[in-house]
Amino acid sequence: MEYTWITKLAPYKDKLFTGEWPTITQAFQITLSKFPDKPCFTTFNPNRLTYTFADVNAHLLRISSYLREKGLTPGDKVVINGKNSIEWALSYLAINFAGGIVVPLDNQMNKDRLIQLIRFCDAKYIIADTMVLNNIQKKDASLLSEMKEVIRMTGKGPGEYPPLMDLQPTTIKEAYHGSETDIAAILFTSGTTGMEKGVVLTQKNIISDAFQVCDPNYLPVSEQDVLYALLPLHHSYCCTAVLIETVVIGCECVFGHGIVISRMINDLKQGNITFFMGIPLLYNKLLNGMLKEIKKKGPFINAYVHTLMWINGFFKKYFNKNPLRGYFNKILLDKIGFAHNKILICGAGPLAPRVFKQYQQLGLDFIQGYGLTETSPIVALNPTYHFKVDSVGKILPLIDAKIINKDEKGIGELVVKGSITTQGYYKDEENTKQLFTEDGYLKTGDLGYLDKENYMFLKGRTKNVIVTEGGKNVFPEEIEDMFQLYSQVDQILIRGYQEKKEYPTEMIEAVIYPSKEYFAGKENTKEAEINTIISTINKNLSGYKKITKLTLIDHPMATTSTRKIKRNLVRL
Repeated sequence: MEYTWITKLAPYKDKLFTGEWPTITQAFQITLSKFPDKPCFTTFNPNRLTYTFADVNAHLLRISSYLREKGLTPGDKVVINGKNSIEWALSYLAINFAGGIVVPLDNQMNKDRLIQLIRFCDAKYIIADTMVLNNIQKKDASLLSEMKEVIRMTGKGPGEYPPLMDLQPTTIKEAYHGSETDIAAILFTSGTTGMEKGVVLTQKNIISDAFQVCDPNYLPVSEQDVLYALLPLHHSYCCTAVLIETVVIGCECVFGHGIVISRMINDLKQGNITFFMGIPLLYNKLLNGMLKEIKKKGPFINAYVHTLMWINGFFKKYFNKNPLRGYFNKILLDKIGFAHNKILICGAGPLAPRVFKQYQQLGLDFIQGYGLTETSPIVALNPTYHFKVDSVGKILPLIDAKIINKDEKGIGELVVKGSITTQGYYKDEENTKQLFTEDGYLKTGDLGYLDKENYMFLKGRTKNVIVTEGGKNVFPEEIEDMFQLYSQVDQILIRGYQEKKEYPTEMIEAVIYPSKEYFAGKENTKEAEINTIISTINKNLSGYKKITKLTLIDHPMATTSTRKIKRNLVRL
């Protein structure tokens, strides 16, 4: 079967682009030629503000022309640092329009580390929120003076730094088109182990990933859909799957304001969001909240609703019908803004199959995804028409994937090759060399297996494997996933420990940060309730996987921007 988007790009090849793939700028201009008056970017803060694709294009030409007048030449690096906003998206795309390289940094990053990375990446320009600029000014005033230009992305502040939306170049220049082989961005990973590494991604890496994802055989998205940029845009997951998909498809993008439930629900309702992308933590909280409200109505109503969920789930699974979706919209889904939703997408970590099942019983389709920053980031998606609950998805069509170093159960490390894979880490030859196999495949560091239909089943990370006394491998993530629906547990980390120092083998420890909200006023029941949960989970685990030690902590563990625990920073 011919790849769908190659056919759709054919009319524009040699007219708007000449390579195998268009650049991000060229992809935007293709969409602009089709939908100039269609809504592109929207925010509710609190009133609706919407820019059409023609509006966005005018802003991009204005900002990129200003940057070029300030000396930006192709290949110059521009740091952007701020909260999700229309201004963030305009900054990202305008840098591409000017031929620069985008370096998006986490606006929650430690000040010292932020300054180190700005210097390390050799940036000549900074576009950042006022708060970020003030923090840099206090910590290292000389850094800003070394820049060719500093621009205030959002927020009020002194007139020293010009606001993005007020920039006025002398002349408006045409967009720089460049080549698919040009570097588009350097993304510093917020990994769960080790320090950040600068992942170098080309135009081809990012745009080919976006086009593959929106193949109708994977993600049935069209220009009529409304996407939601809730998760941090500096992270490759939201940037590619929402911002770049908006550019590629021509749908509307609504910008969220962080995971503040009340504001999120307001955005979802006003924006009529059809595609919602979240992380396991968020989906678990929303589901627990909905089911908790039903339980409050009494045992009869609770049993009645769960019976209807089972019936609807049966019809969805076996007949692809959704007879009770309208009912669930009224009693549950509209309250959290999901009444218009077509697809829920989960990434940045595996979601427990039980959670998938309950959302689907409510009439909502889920797409589980898998990827990493080094692959731009999406490697696999679990399509709704052939969804496998235990899989993170089917490998995208233009990616060559295989499993190496398999054990006796066929589990080994996933390695991939294709247009989406990075060329390496910025100024880091040693880690770049370790990233690839001798035959050029990128090592994901993830363990699992592929089935006959090329679906990926994850088991854990190579660095996290626990080796027991019997020589068995235990994957911590498998056990951690079993805690997802217990509201008593805010964070869970499974790791190995040595019971006897003279023996190098490991046993299983659960490090748990209990929910302060759940245990408010009943602190004395905390240890007993969590031990009961562990006993329940142990019943479903093989002997060598059973948890034999519990450690309760009174402070949350450090996490990445997508709420993964930074294992290397856990100290007791």
